[in-house]
Amino acid sequence: MAELRFNPLLRDWTMVASNRQNRPHMPKGDCPFCPGSGKVPDDYTVFKYDNDFPVLRPDPPEPDPVETSLYQAKRSFGKCEVILYSPDHHKTLPELSVDHLVQLVDLWTDRFEELRKDANHQYIMIFENRGEECGVTMPHPHGQVYAYSHIPLKIKTELESCKIHREETGKCLFCEMNEHEKSFEQRVIVENEHFIAYIPYFTDFPYGVFIVSKNHKTALTDFTSGEKRNLAHILKQVTGAMDALFNRIFPYMMVIHQRPVNGDDVEDFYHFHIEFYPPLRDQDKIKWYASSEMGAWAVTNPSAVEETAPKLREACRRYLLKEGW
Repeated sequence: MAELRFNPLLRDWTMVASNRQNRPHMPKGDCPFCPGSGKVPDDYTVFKYDNDFPVLRPDPPEPDPVETSLYQAKRSFGKCEVILYSPDHHKTLPELSVDHLVQLVDLWTDRFEELRKDANHQYIMIFENRGEECGVTMPHPHGQVYAYSHIPLKIKTELESCKIHREETGKCLFCEMNEHEKSFEQRVIVENEHFIAYIPYFTDFPYGVFIVSKNHKTALTDFTSGEKRNLAHILKQVTGAMDALFNRIFPYMMVIHQRPVNGDDVEDFYHFHIEFYPPLRDQDKIKWYASSEMGAWAVTNPSAVEETAPKLREACRRYLLKEGW
């Protein structure tokens, strides 16, 4: 059973997907994403694979007949895809070359372009869960793409905040954030011609980096080839810095925030960026979401980001030296 159920308290949709109960915890020696499995090409660099256990589908079934006038449901239109980063089972994103990562960025761009053609899709989210601390059940390096038939609540809230800021100040909120972070300097991790990475003033997580476009653009499809290459560069640098921070594979959730599709024009006030939600607060300590955070969205960051950003910036310096940059 897969369907969307309306939450009248939050005015948002909950995805119900009992079919995902059968997802495998794949042993390292038996991987369907490795060449030779019969499920992927024997020779690929990056590859799009349709999710075997999708919560969103182009042809979803009818919802279970348990609706009432209060409790609404609808079919779970959409698409769930897996993006394979490499045929090498053990290489993670920061271990890939910039040339390889450019091909990954190109594939992300192609999937955004293709999925937005479906009129049922309203928001396309590209994301990665890395590490067992983030619930990863498949160790092969990969990310995912979800095409939603609605705009999820967090994205909707972010869009509304950006729109209000534009109406009140005449400025793009993210452009102004870039200016403030660049002026303050202490929270900036690394930057290049087209992107800047910093741990923003307000983040939930001690090492919750944002990568933000310096130019006011709203989606991957807006970027030039030079901008895509610089995006590949800074993705490698930031994730490499995370691994260098505690000399271990650094778990994170990474989400690309872009404009919605097939809806209102938001280009005047929205801005492309990538958000990282890394659960580590120290080498072997997790920043858990506690009751007040889940129950009230009253988030507590256990560290001031003015203390954590210099540590990650120094880890980035060490990583760049090791890479010969």
